Amino acid sequence: MDVGGNSSGLPVNNKQRAMLPNKSRGEFTRNPRKDSSEGLSESPDLEFEYADTDKWAAELSELYSYTEGPEFSLNRQCFEVEFRTHVSDKRWTELDESQQRAHAMRLLDGLEMIAREKRLKVARAILYMAQGTFAECSSEAEVQHWMRYNIFLLLDMGTFSALVELLNMEIDNSAACSNAVRKPAISLADSTDLRVLLNIMYLMVETIQQDDPADKPEWKVIRETFRAELGAPLYNNEPISVMLFGMVTKFCSGHAPHFPMKKVLLLLWKSILFTLGGFEQLQSIKVQKREELGLPPLPENSIRVIRSMRAASPPASASDLIEQQQKRARREHKSLIKQDNLDAFNEKDPYKADDSREDEDDNDDNDNSLEPETFPLERDEVMPPPILQPPSERVSFPKGLPWAPKVREKDIENFLESSRSKFIGYTLGNDTDTVVGLPRPIHESIRTLKQHKYISIAEIQIAKEEEFQKTPLSGGEEDVEMSSIELLYQGILPSLPQYMIALLKILLAAAPTSKAKTDSINILADVLPEEMPTTVLQSMKLGVDVNRHKEIIVKAISAILLLLLKHFKLNHIYQFEYMAQHLVFANCIPLILKFFNQNIMSYITAKNSISVLDFPHCVVNELPELTAESLEAGDNNQFCWRNLFSCINLLRILNKLTKWKHSRTMMLVVFKSAPILKRALKVKQAMMQLYVLKLLKVQTKYLGRQWRKSNMKTMSAIYQKVRHRLNDDWAYGNDLDARPWDFQAEECALRANIERFNSRRYDNSQSNPDFLPVDNCLQSVLGQRVDLPEDFQMNYDLWLEREVFSKPISWEELLQ
Repeated sequence: MDVGGNSSGLPVNNKQRAMLPNKSRGEFTRNPRKDSSEGLSESPDLEFEYADTDKWAAELSELYSYTEGPEFSLNRQCFEVEFRTHVSDKRWTELDESQQRAHAMRLLDGLEMIAREKRLKVARAILYMAQGTFAECSSEAEVQHWMRYNIFLLLDMGTFSALVELLNMEIDNSAACSNAVRKPAISLADSTDLRVLLNIMYLMVETIQQDDPADKPEWKVIRETFRAELGAPLYNNEPISVMLFGMVTKFCSGHAPHFPMKKVLLLLWKSILFTLGGFEQLQSIKVQKREELGLPPLPENSIRVIRSMRAASPPASASDLIEQQQKRARREHKSLIKQDNLDAFNEKDPYKADDSREDEDDNDDNDNSLEPETFPLERDEVMPPPILQPPSERVSFPKGLPWAPKVREKDIENFLESSRSKFIGYTLGNDTDTVVGLPRPIHESIRTLKQHKYISIAEIQIAKEEEFQKTPLSGGEEDVEMSSIELLYQGILPSLPQYMIALLKILLAAAPTSKAKTDSINILADVLPEEMPTTVLQSMKLGVDVNRHKEIIVKAISAILLLLLKHFKLNHIYQFEYMAQHLVFANCIPLILKFFNQNIMSYITAKNSISVLDFPHCVVNELPELTAESLEAGDNNQFCWRNLFSCINLLRILNKLTKWKHSRTMMLVVFKSAPILKRALKVKQAMMQLYVLKLLKVQTKYLGRQWRKSNMKTMSAIYQKVRHRLNDDWAYGNDLDARPWDFQAEECALRANIERFNSRRYDNSQSNPDFLPVDNCLQSVLGQRVDLPEDFQMNYDLWLEREVFSKPISWEELLQ
């Protein structure tokens, strides 16, 4: 896999690699579910609720690697030394607010000390405050309460701005960068200063973005002010997110290999989420924008519809298939069974031994990836009584499909053109109103299509941009709202391609399917200890920590990319297209497919966490003695929230990149994504299945009749769960778009439109000279100061002789 011209894996030096668990030898790996579908037919739906983030406690614990555990007590010691020096024997929680503010101000003054060691101790003391002064707390809830109180206190006193200045100083610390570049193996100790600063900043952003109804009114004001400041170009004349993007590219370029990339990415994700808003806010912004543009309201709330959907059944096990076949064989003499019904169970021969040498595509012809609910007429047994569901927030739909169908204006035009050429023999261009001469059924069809016509915000934005390009002078000035997303786009626009390549390099290095390579980037700088493990137990713990570290990085990058794509698409379609095109150019599509080309059930049910070591549990409870057996057992969760969240995000990104883009859809076909995506359908989670089915739907017409014939269950599931476009022949492959296409021309045309948009709106230096005002006044033109080059001034006499004195001037003609 090549991302932006460079491959990325997981480099560590040979000594470190020797100490890490070796999956190829089967050492210390935990595989909770073998790579077979046995028993899946009885597995319940995954009780997973998709949201912007996991629970607050989980998001706090993922900031720290288990290797950082000893630093909690170090932070406490630094705070207590400072506290005892200036305050009496009282505890922090016993002080009144004025005393707490006075001590916090002393700590902030200490951040300005020149001596690095003293400054680090003060920063650790502030970090202990942000961690909730946990030594004085007896429960996790109490720690979280004091975290919230202390963080609002610190923010109100200007701590965040001071931290940003220190972070800038550390980023520009050339001595630390050059030392890290020269070191053969980078460990946790190389990024101590950066980690402490990033920890405080992350805890502040993550805590303040949590909206608590019990907050004081002044806290709510502080929260909104902080949100505005975080998205505004107040830090180095750029939003904080742009500075963090710069850290990502510096890390990937190899100039700063000691940067703690997991913490940088987590802070970047939470900064974007806090300043721009999550998926609920996106939905409300979309509704508001449609109202402002005079468009009809959305046919449904997509978030509520997806939450109300149920997962389809995964494949039955071989024993279930055999049993069902035997029952059917016994009934054959009693009643005539439809051949189609038998075929549904005969698609895969249960008696045939698995041959690991068979090609993946051959196995894919047997459609066992999904069994949607069958219709009553297709079953010859009595309908079972309906199962009573407990009352929940499910949307009550009429019997039928979950989504209202949509039709584009272009689809209506194409339908009318084909109807006119068929029945009348002439066409009328873009006219969608004239139906003279067409049969009555065509009138009915047009009426139905127009009832379901959907005009997107993107179509309006494209039409407006075309108008601006056609009439640059008479079109007037564009009124661009300086929102947080607009400011962020302006900030990352000059280096956006580099940012996308850097994110994808790190994503590739963190993917479980990547192999370690000597020339790839090292993303383990903030997890590997100075002293590598010497016992089996330490090695197991580090193995869990490394796997967890990679999973958190994948989670953060997938969330960042999805949030940016969705917000850019709402702000302006060409901002979205610019980012999407650079993701495609950096091989994002094959990278995501490579990510899913694994045993996805094992990834989603992975147990790479040690709950007793998670913050804040580890600081308020006595730690039990860890054993190899307890590490091997893991937790009791049905699935890993972050891994399922990452998978859904990556599928949504893939959908965003390929939607309405035939060239990119063909990439899915060329990279043989169908069998990879079908394996992902084994996960019994409705939202994940929906996005997999969407990706299969767009390429169905290109996969051939034999594939469609062999995968009728998947086709049926697409029909039941994915939105219909009324005249989209996705299931038949006889659409015009299925013909050979000049895909390069499609991407080039899109790129030209994007460049015109960016140069018109953001590039003031490249304005067209034909449209600039001309100064015709002789006095003002001659009075302008012109800076002449130095060599011209030295040879001025020579220029006068050659260009003025030696050339005849016809004064009569000049005066006329």
